Amino acid sequence: MAVKKRCLLWDCTNTGDSGVPWAMDKVNFDGPASSVSNWNAWVPPELKGRAPFRPMVHLEAQLSGNDWDMIQNTDQPIIHFFNEPERAGISAEHAADVWHNQMVPLREQKGKQLVSPSCSNDDAGQAWIADFMGRVSDKAPDYLGLHYYGTDGNAAIQFLENMHSKYSQPIIVSEIASIDRNGASVLGFTSQLANYMDGADWVFEYGFFGCMRQPPDTFVSPAAQLMNPDGSFTDLMDKLMYDQPIQD
Repeated sequence: MAVKKRCLLWDCTNTGDSGVPWAMDKVNFDGPASSVSNWNAWVPPELKGRAPFRPMVHLEAQLSGNDWDMIQNTDQPIIHFFNEPERAGISAEHAADVWHNQMVPLREQKGKQLVSPSCSNDDAGQAWIADFMGRVSDKAPDYLGLHYYGTDGNAAIQFLENMHSKYSQPIIVSEIASIDRNGASVLGFTSQLANYMDGADWVFEYGFFGCMRQPPDTFVSPAAQLMNPDGSFTDLMDKLMYDQPIQD
């Protein structure tokens, strides 16, 4: 019986006529895959109800208009709030106000489970989330959202354990990946972390970055990508879809 914790981070550029929506038909949803996220409020139509979707209030733009209507009316149980807000000029004070005024009512009136903002694992991200969590202690999130990018699997595990200990919240690792350029090192990091998180009962879900045809920037590693430029899946994606535990 598979442990279903692996969220597919499906880039929005995969959707539509210029994308590769057909690739979703190649995803194995019968293994460890738990859900799909595209960093947006809208469901990729190619998902076709085959797995839960994780809508996201990505940044300020999703707090009004059509995106907010989709968030308010979603039939999905878990909603993510803000993606690396510390890098978008959003203060923890402002985010806490939005949390109380717009997000908490989704839980109290509609029964949604809420994920905190997911910040970077760098010092700025950790200072931001500490400030935010202090401001929302009266209406704490259901899950602590985390991002982790690095090269040392042991350091990544220590980070997750420290964050869980500090905030005593179940965790959703909404983005994680090795930034090493060496394929064997990336596989070692991915297998170590996936196997660890599969066995940690306080990790609810995690998503390896990312399923897209091209890396979005020079920070992430091409060796960690889950999709090739033609829309086919990499060997690493196959391991995440089928292997539990993942072998180096």
